[in-house]
Amino acid sequence: MPDMKTTRRRFLKGAGAAAATLGASALLPKPGHAADRALHLNCWDGYSDPRLHDKFLEEQGTRIKAELLISDPDAINRLRAGEIKVWDIINLNQPWARQIMWPEGLIRDIPKDRFEPYFEKMLPEFQPPFYWASSEDGEHLLGVCQRFDTGEFVINSDVIDWRTAQEVGWDLFNDKANAGRIGMLAYDNWNIMNACMGAGVDPFKPHSEEEIASFDKTIHNWMNATKFISDDFVQMNLAMVNGEIDLYYVGSTYTCSGARLDGLWNLLAITPASGPSNGRGGINWIELTSVVNNPDLHPKALDFLEFILQPEIAYIVGTADGLLQPVAQMSQPEVLNRYTKDQLRAIQYDDPNGLQWRLDHAAQMDINPDYDLMYEIYLDAKRAREAA
Repeated sequence: MPDMKTTRRRFLKGAGAAAATLGASALLPKPGHAADRALHLNCWDGYSDPRLHDKFLEEQGTRIKAELLISDPDAINRLRAGEIKVWDIINLNQPWARQIMWPEGLIRDIPKDRFEPYFEKMLPEFQPPFYWASSEDGEHLLGVCQRFDTGEFVINSDVIDWRTAQEVGWDLFNDKANAGRIGMLAYDNWNIMNACMGAGVDPFKPHSEEEIASFDKTIHNWMNATKFISDDFVQMNLAMVNGEIDLYYVGSTYTCSGARLDGLWNLLAITPASGPSNGRGGINWIELTSVVNNPDLHPKALDFLEFILQPEIAYIVGTADGLLQPVAQMSQPEVLNRYTKDQLRAIQYDDPNGLQWRLDHAAQMDINPDYDLMYEIYLDAKRAREAA
């Protein structure tokens, strides 16, 4: 294990990209043609890496301005509120394009003949016609896929046996013995999904009163058992390293791969062996990068989508800002061979709790039909914890 000063310095360096976001007002296009301004991205942090921005400027002569997000529903509501005129590219998890953004006219479709050949080169799970990238009628392609994985929780495997964590799953957070040793990464939508799993409730189906009550009880119990809350996974990993907590939700290779690459191999992302969503305990997320239906759309928007699918850029996206993730293009040797052995180990690529295990034991992320109600319950649980 590296010494603590070095570890903290590296962690905080990685935290900078996650914290440095631009306000939407700063991104409003200036008067004039779209080509006169930067390409505006609202995205998860895979597309904030300076290497990617510099390469796009070099090849396309266009600057990129990116604002990072931590909530898909919040990003949707911002588009609805008028920011369709701000953004050129939106990068959200899989259900939103097909079920919300395309039907509501918030995004444009992209040319099948130009982009489906890229899907044909992706991992088998993404072969065309890919469900999550298609409109309901199958006629329209709504974006391109790249980063993906599953989201559940992270343990300190020096304290908690990973096999036990796999089998016990979400009941680790229901176990009173772990009270005061739990951290919560404040990604609201994900925490609601996770607490549903812990309550034995499928997050992606309409819920009965009994299921809502079970969620209510679970999220209040989890909040009371939580010692440390942060919206910064770097700080969450530090709390694990410092011995403040032994496990945290939401967690994944997305949140701990940078720490693992720094030598903290005892931090391990866990997918439960079973759960309430079609028998699966994890949740598979797939980012879809789409073109916003901006009336003054930047002419380089489609070029950006094609740009990120190139092997060199796909690798940059998969390792952006020191946060390693699988990408759909890892089926291509030109992409996979760019990852070092340690980088593949950091994303648990071939581990016993590896990528294929996680995918096989994870339900597809979808829209929670009772999200608004559960969000109010979630906020009430947070307020009750803060008042205690």
